[in-house]
Amino acid sequence: MNRPFDDQSQDRVRVEAEAILNILEYCQNGDWMLASSKVLDFELAQCPDSVKLVRIRALYAVAQSRLVTTERVKARSREFQQQGISFFDSLHIALAEAHQQDVFLSTDDKLCRAAAAFRLKVRVANPVIWFMEALQ
Repeated sequence: MNRPFDDQSQDRVRVEAEAILNILEYCQNGDWMLASSKVLDFELAQCPDSVKLVRIRALYAVAQSRLVTTERVKARSREFQQQGISFFDSLHIALAEAHQQDVFLSTDDKLCRAAAAFRLKVRVANPVIWFMEALQ
């Protein structure tokens, strides 16, 4: 959710931001669904830039469902953490998997590669790649 507010001077950042904004537009139009969670709320609250946080939350407001953290989600998250995935990323993936989401989008190449090593029930993908595939 941060990417649209990152420094747009790099081509990759600009393209990823554009993909995210387009994806959110499809969500706003009801074509796709964006899910939220308390984990994402907490992570966003760590943003030190209050202006940026307000803008991110405005984008995030399009979320139509709320994923709930259960003991099963926490246990699966710990499995991911043992394999080197960060705390928040592990929770996001475990939530998406437990709630049978189609995809978890991330601009973090390292996370996308690490997730590929697991037998996940959810796809972890870069938003540009996923968006292009979804349009076909």
